[in-house]
Amino acid sequence: MRRAKRTTALVGVTQFIILVLFIGLWEAAGRYRWVDPLLFSYPTKMFHQLWGTMSDGSIWPHIGVTVSETIVGFALGTLLGTLLAALLWWFPFVSRVADPYLVVLNSMPKVALGPIFIVCLGPGFLSIVAVTLSVTVIITTLNIYNQFREVDAGYIKVVRLFGAGRSQLFRSVILPASFPVIISTLKVNVGLAWIGVIVGEFLVAKLGLGYLIIYGFQVFNFTLVLSSLLVIAAVATVMYKAVSALERRLMDGWREQ
Repeated sequence: MRRAKRTTALVGVTQFIILVLFIGLWEAAGRYRWVDPLLFSYPTKMFHQLWGTMSDGSIWPHIGVTVSETIVGFALGTLLGTLLAALLWWFPFVSRVADPYLVVLNSMPKVALGPIFIVCLGPGFLSIVAVTLSVTVIITTLNIYNQFREVDAGYIKVVRLFGAGRSQLFRSVILPASFPVIISTLKVNVGLAWIGVIVGEFLVAKLGLGYLIIYGFQVFNFTLVLSSLLVIAAVATVMYKAVSALERRLMDGWREQ
């Protein structure tokens, strides 16, 4: 345990040192013009940009819109993907019919679907959430359905020997055995939801962090672009940590059961 604690502490210190060195090198490169500061900016300039927009309150509506879209897309994507996986497992015929379509949908560029969603749902919240769902639902369905199929056949045989039907088999064996994969899929969906939301905001939004990035490119304010990316990284990290904490709590309860 002592060795594990020392290793954890060493990892944290090393990560901090790397971050400080990176920021320091970037700051020096921008100030001494080793790189073009117009294109790459530098940390203190980005800090002043963020401080100004936070002080005048102009950035908070953008953060609020993007985070709300991400949370809705994340939650719906995980829920719908899990339900679709259960449906495919429950009806093997439907699974065989849907398999090639799922593969095609998964390989299709999601940006290409954006204009269709915009025309059908209008340029707003719903179309951006729809783009997010197009990114998260298929991946979630495929991951969880494959786990349903890979549950140990020995467990299934034992339960069937005791006369369990398909419904009881799913509740007592398939779903509990797949719980770790379902929980870990939450962490994957955090990143996918952010990708879907930012892509959707690139296409249609008039408010949000994706909109700020596009606006910054249009007016050649790359400090705004990079500071928006920094905010996205910070909020996505907080969201990822929250999901990791939820995962640990749920997995501890699952192991006790």
